[in-house]
Amino acid sequence: MVAMASFSPRHAVVAAVVALMMATAEAYFQASAWASAHATFYGDSSGVADDMGGACGYSNMYGIGFGTKTAALSTPLFNNGKGCGGCYEIRCYGSRFCLPGASSIVVTGTNLCPPNWEQDSNNGGWCNPPRKHFDMAMPAWLSFGQYEGGIVPVMYRRVPCKRTGGIKFKFSGNAYWLLVTPLNVAGAGDIGAMSVKGSKTCWIQMSQNWGVMWQAFSNLGGQALSFQIRAGSSSDTIICNNVADAYWGVGYTYQAYNNF
Repeated sequence: MVAMASFSPRHAVVAAVVALMMATAEAYFQASAWASAHATFYGDSSGVADDMGGACGYSNMYGIGFGTKTAALSTPLFNNGKGCGGCYEIRCYGSRFCLPGASSIVVTGTNLCPPNWEQDSNNGGWCNPPRKHFDMAMPAWLSFGQYEGGIVPVMYRRVPCKRTGGIKFKFSGNAYWLLVTPLNVAGAGDIGAMSVKGSKTCWIQMSQNWGVMWQAFSNLGGQALSFQIRAGSSSDTIICNNVADAYWGVGYTYQAYNNF
């Protein structure tokens, strides 16, 4: 169930600010140079196994709009969960297993490819730091690489995440321990810091619980809630006012009108 934030007369002003922030994010990532890495794949061509979530704390990849355009990130890219939600444009490069004429694909980082997970006798584990590696959902891989490839060199770069609609906030925990999973985050996609404000409180700095899940230890029951998010890569900041009314509950997802 998704609840929408209430409409405000300031909506047009907010939309103008959001448009400016999106332009800033575009400029930031357009300057992102291509870099080299490697890629493997997991799961099967159906993508069913890719819907199980992972170290970022996401679940139901189809339900939250990622589908199978996802990848587990090696430690340097995962960055203790700060890389979760970031979008990467990837193209197969310099391998006989690259599909001729295949274009690049944009994937979202949704999981961790831990050290020694992908083993290779000559290289001691493709996901070992400081390697930059993407363990991709198989349907994403097959868009540019052959099944027989196994491991291929790729070029990648950070790109803005394209999302439709406002940021969503999935609530867990309770009134004294609010655990929030931000979803549908555009722009940089990743999150560097997050705060919550009740209708009776000042801004409360949240801490990262695990992956994309952020928590606040405070009595927020019976208060309308607003959120402030600072992107991890571009340092853009957005405030989503009155996302949930005073009757909010855990197990629900609330959606703001604005996004990066």
